Amino acid sequence: MALGLCAFPADARNVIIFVADGLRSHSVTPEAAPALAAVRAEGVDFENSHSLYPTVTTPNSSAIATGHLLADTGDFGNTIFVDKPFPPPFGSAIAGIEDDDMQKVMNARYGGNYLGEATLLQAARAKGFATAAIGKHGPTAIQDVTSRDGLGTIEIDDDTGGRDGGHGIPLAPEITAAIKAAGLETLPPDRGLNGGGGAFNMPGVLVANVEQQDWLAAVATKVLLPRFKAQGRPFVLVFWSRDPDGTQHGQGDSLNALEPGINGPTSKAAIRNASNDLQKLRDALKVLDLDSDTDIVVTADHGFSTMSRESPGSAASRFTYPDVKPGFLPQGFLDIDMSIGLKLKLHDANGVEVHPEQGSYPKHGSLLGPDPAHPQIAIAPNGGTDLIYLPGPDAKSLAPKVVEFLTGQDYVGAIFVNDALGSIPGALPMSKVGLIGSARTPQPSIVVSFRSFSTGCADPEMCGVEIADSGQQQGQGIHGSFGRQDTHNFMAAVGPDFKARFVDPAPVSNADWANTLAHILGLQLSSNGQAKGRVMAEALNDGGAPPEARSIVLSSEPAANGFRTVLNAQEAAGVTYFDAAGAPGRTLGLKP
Repeated sequence: MALGLCAFPADARNVIIFVADGLRSHSVTPEAAPALAAVRAEGVDFENSHSLYPTVTTPNSSAIATGHLLADTGDFGNTIFVDKPFPPPFGSAIAGIEDDDMQKVMNARYGGNYLGEATLLQAARAKGFATAAIGKHGPTAIQDVTSRDGLGTIEIDDDTGGRDGGHGIPLAPEITAAIKAAGLETLPPDRGLNGGGGAFNMPGVLVANVEQQDWLAAVATKVLLPRFKAQGRPFVLVFWSRDPDGTQHGQGDSLNALEPGINGPTSKAAIRNASNDLQKLRDALKVLDLDSDTDIVVTADHGFSTMSRESPGSAASRFTYPDVKPGFLPQGFLDIDMSIGLKLKLHDANGVEVHPEQGSYPKHGSLLGPDPAHPQIAIAPNGGTDLIYLPGPDAKSLAPKVVEFLTGQDYVGAIFVNDALGSIPGALPMSKVGLIGSARTPQPSIVVSFRSFSTGCADPEMCGVEIADSGQQQGQGIHGSFGRQDTHNFMAAVGPDFKARFVDPAPVSNADWANTLAHILGLQLSSNGQAKGRVMAEALNDGGAPPEARSIVLSSEPAANGFRTVLNAQEAAGVTYFDAAGAPGRTLGLKP
């Protein structure tokens, strides 16, 4: 039944959504991550789980928050093109939205809510639930993206208080006072020795993000949960663990080597760090006598890969850069290669011309064409995927040329083209992977996933490697591609509403969480778009058998050189789930 502001039934549920950023499904074992493994063993093991593509953080945060695919939220990547530059201090049309302050200006430009959809926390807050989101800067705030004054949902992240020059979302004075009364520092610590990623000639970090996450876990267990208990009303709490993602990105166990990659001791310590934080939350629920009324769902925004910077066919790898190992790809390698291949001037996202022959390369995206204020091509980097925008009037004639160029690059895995640009050999339509819908933000014109492969271990998902457009070094961690090592995130749930010791074989994704939890809590999620996940009814005590799933294989028409994009997907209960996509032989987990 619908819940009134002050009329909660005696058996009203609480929910904790625990997000272990960058956690691969197969990396969770009782030895490596006991608390995470316990949730999977005691409750529901979603063995056929999926991250949304592109497999990066803010797109999946938007799905976890709203229950919609990217087609509707418009959160197409951590970095997107917004057509017209934002005012200073941003000053660019390529926006990095894994940032609280950027989300504020995004809201201002796009109708007060750039996602265009209500979130689960927003709906819960409107019905009188206590709500809070705590954890990693950027995706945490997306969970209630319109609550930014400190008076609605309690939002605490690792930038609270303006660390690193940011401003963050303010805390209500009583929350600051409660943190202090609990014997904690009122502001989060920085990442300390976990905060550096090394360089091309210097290993990265060798410790997990323990100190910062200990503080966040302490605020959750010593301040927020006791506060909710004292208020006597149900709550929804999101805890977004930066680990293992942050540590895997910056780990120093594998400098310029693909092995051990993200399977070294530092990455394993980060997985254990996230698991320990989950255990602290479960212990606090038990002490507060809240465990029997609280559902705990655990998910990862995406999987993970080891990064490769090698591409013998790339022109960009033949230039010399002061901070790149000779012969390796720099950031913006696709941008450099495309500017050469299509004979277009190359500018950084801020409009400054880039000269790779002089040792420079774009670091935050690029604008191609004679006039950076009116680019013919804009490229937004997202690790294992780049988003390509054609904002000019010649988009329809330019798109086939861009796709033809892409099909000739040895690092390209999959290509998708906006449906409005027509069918182009070598590429599949973006609508086939959930990227065309009611989004308020500009839709990409072309989306390209980079090549992925395994190093040859027994479980390919655990030794996945991908080419990526990012600042990490070869051997460090990355994600974003359409390989199964990136789409296969960890998902599990335990609590009074979920079945016990149940392995769910049906396909599920991050877009299913909000719909399922709204069903449990008696909330109605309003919808502007129709690209939605489903209620995972088969995982609930009052649900039936898992829905029957059917496999889908789609293939593009081949390009002139034979390149084609193949998509592996599954359909269940009217929802499509995406396993892997790419050219045969260029995408880990792809079944031709």
